[in-house]
Amino acid sequence: MVSVALLSNPHSTGNRALLPRIRAYCARNPDVFHYEVERVDQIPDAMKTIARVQPKVIVINGGDGSVQAALTELHGGRYFGEAPPPVAVLPNGKTNLIALDLGARGDPIDALENIVGLAQSDLAAHIVQRELIALSEGDSKPVLGMFLGGAGLADSILYCRHKIYPLGLPNGLSHVLTALAVIVTAVLGIRAAFLPPRPSEVRVSLKRGGQITGRFTLLIVTTLEKLLLGSKAEGSAGHLKLMAVEQGSGTLLRAVLASIRGRLGRAQMRGVHIEQGDEIEIEGERSNVILDGELFQARTGKPIVLRTTPPVPFLKLAA
Repeated sequence: MVSVALLSNPHSTGNRALLPRIRAYCARNPDVFHYEVERVDQIPDAMKTIARVQPKVIVINGGDGSVQAALTELHGGRYFGEAPPPVAVLPNGKTNLIALDLGARGDPIDALENIVGLAQSDLAAHIVQRELIALSEGDSKPVLGMFLGGAGLADSILYCRHKIYPLGLPNGLSHVLTALAVIVTAVLGIRAAFLPPRPSEVRVSLKRGGQITGRFTLLIVTTLEKLLLGSKAEGSAGHLKLMAVEQGSGTLLRAVLASIRGRLGRAQMRGVHIEQGDEIEIEGERSNVILDGELFQARTGKPIVLRTTPPVPFLKLAA
């Protein structure tokens, strides 16, 4: 048995500079079993091998897409039976919303060193339970993740990925430019070929919770503790948390101002929907949704179905 099994994706953007340091650290630490995958379809073999060394913690070194693929295989393949080890995530990639939720910030080597230190003792105080989103398309195998962006948010992510990142700018500046482009289109109503497209119309249905239809600047479904813009959906644990902000010159601005004042989600706001449910359907005409970096499309008559999984153990590094 080793203390930590580390699964790395060398093609993750953050690993282009980081991976030599990761390899050097692992070479000095026999308690770390390091497995690298070149492609997503290699993850099943990675999990089979990792299960043989029986680690106390599995650490994922990659962006949100790498985490999503690893979680899907880890809990879908059942390589560890009914009791998989807790998962930790290094702060890496361009967004890493999952790593932030688990308290992993700063230098990835420092985070890995912290995880190795924790694995030498009782982990109970650092283990948190998180429900995951199980996304299904028809009869396909569910894909697991924690954060789904749809409608205008998905279009903005794709705009950043295909139009802004190729410019070679720092990640922070790329995200600022994308945010400015979203403001120009959503708040000022300006349309141009070099700006994000107008969101497609989608229908969102909550099981036993009604239905909303429209064009949304933001559409978010998550199991993370907080939604985007700092809002927090209060209610029972184990629910999918939904936020949808309708397209309109003032709606997004009102939502942002309410967030700054700490009031978003505390009272009803015209054009802003914050709900919870245990099953959500998203349907539209070629409307994009992105689950932890992986792209899917909701189509008319072929909705994307989201459900929650049973609680999954994660290692939280900080409050």
